[in-house]
Amino acid sequence: MQTLTVSTDDDGITKLTLNRPEQHNALNIELIHGIITALEDIKKDTRLLVLSGTGKSFCAGADVNWMKASKHLSAEDNRRDADDLAHMLRSLNEFPCPTLLRAHGAVMGGGAGLAACCDMAIGAHTSFYSFSEVKLGLIPAVISPYAIAAIGARQARRFFLSAEKFTAATAQAIGLIHEVCEDHALDRHVEHMINEFRNGGPMAQAECKQLIPKVANSANDTHLQEELVDTLARIRAGQEAQDGFSAMLNKTQPPWQE
Repeated sequence: MQTLTVSTDDDGITKLTLNRPEQHNALNIELIHGIITALEDIKKDTRLLVLSGTGKSFCAGADVNWMKASKHLSAEDNRRDADDLAHMLRSLNEFPCPTLLRAHGAVMGGGAGLAACCDMAIGAHTSFYSFSEVKLGLIPAVISPYAIAAIGARQARRFFLSAEKFTAATAQAIGLIHEVCEDHALDRHVEHMINEFRNGGPMAQAECKQLIPKVANSANDTHLQEELVDTLARIRAGQEAQDGFSAMLNKTQPPWQE
């Protein structure tokens, strides 16, 4: 089964759909590579990008089995995985046309990072969110520039450190998503916003997307990105993260929760 589906209509509306429903569309290296490749392939012919997920959730974060396997990778391969994740987020954040996220179910970890990278995010009323990394002994390293740009440093202090789940209403209040609608109206509202974005001139929208980071340029700091890639590569192979992965897979508590 394809982990990602891509379709573009005659109007240049591209729908990029995460397709690992049994894993709640958790990110693994295959899906990450698929997103990177798709974003590169579609950018010349796309007027608007809609990102969504199949099944019960948009994206529950990183696949724990994939992260757990980092223990057996060389330092070089481990860093390459982290760099690929950073590349995916950067490609979405810098995508030249408007990007719209359709959020339902779980939007956690890297899924919340994808939300922060999109120009607009619409959440179903029952969707829920978390920067869940510290519960696994991880940190939200490579997503942090985009997440902090969305929610601010003050909110990040709470939600990065607590890893608590929060509602769509809270996600909207802190700036992670823009709007919340009833579940049955989600697709209708997404279509409404597609039409709104189509009202803008494509070149003007592309110029706006270059303008904004020039004014608030932290997420595109190359030196910061390199530091965060190194940090994720080091942290996820460490003992605390490995204990967290084992606890989640075995449905037990990690040492710091005992």
